[in-house]
Amino acid sequence: MRYLVARAAVMAASTSTPAIASPALAICHKPYALCASSPTVVLEGETVTVGGKTFAAGLSVCPVLKGPSIADLSLMNGSCDSPDGTDNTVWSLFSNVKNYPQLPDWAVLPAVDRTFVTNANAGGGMSNMWSFPCAVRPRKVNGVRLADCKGPMNESPWTGDAVPFGSVVGTAAPQGLPNPVGGNFP
Repeated sequence: MRYLVARAAVMAASTSTPAIASPALAICHKPYALCASSPTVVLEGETVTVGGKTFAAGLSVCPVLKGPSIADLSLMNGSCDSPDGTDNTVWSLFSNVKNYPQLPDWAVLPAVDRTFVTNANAGGGMSNMWSFPCAVRPRKVNGVRLADCKGPMNESPWTGDAVPFGSVVGTAAPQGLPNPVGGNFP
């Protein structure tokens, strides 16, 4: 089963998005960050608000790709266009590409989908980076454009609710990476 969710990041330390009953799905044809295999670092003292609910903020570093991607326009001001209208930002979106740059050296590798169960230990949570803005880094690493994506920790892409510890989450991040970007199974 393909990993179905990669939420992109929030630029500001605290960002609000509207409450949504369900995603407003669209196909975008702009550069985007793919966070499907990325870990997330918790940003101590920073929060992200989604649908009126506040979550701890996390930061993921993700490769920037080109091609069709799946977006939730209800979190993107209704548009696939760059969050700030420049090449300095992209949305973190989902794609069905099977091979893309991944840590540790950003070599192109096949995606390996897996599930895991969240827990309260350090690094045992998840992040949801789908359809939040990311800041593109000014320099490539090993020929790969990267973006810093900030989004909510332990937030469900399906409901905007908190994902409790003990939940099954899908990701393409390798085992052992902290707080993988992913989506819980409803």
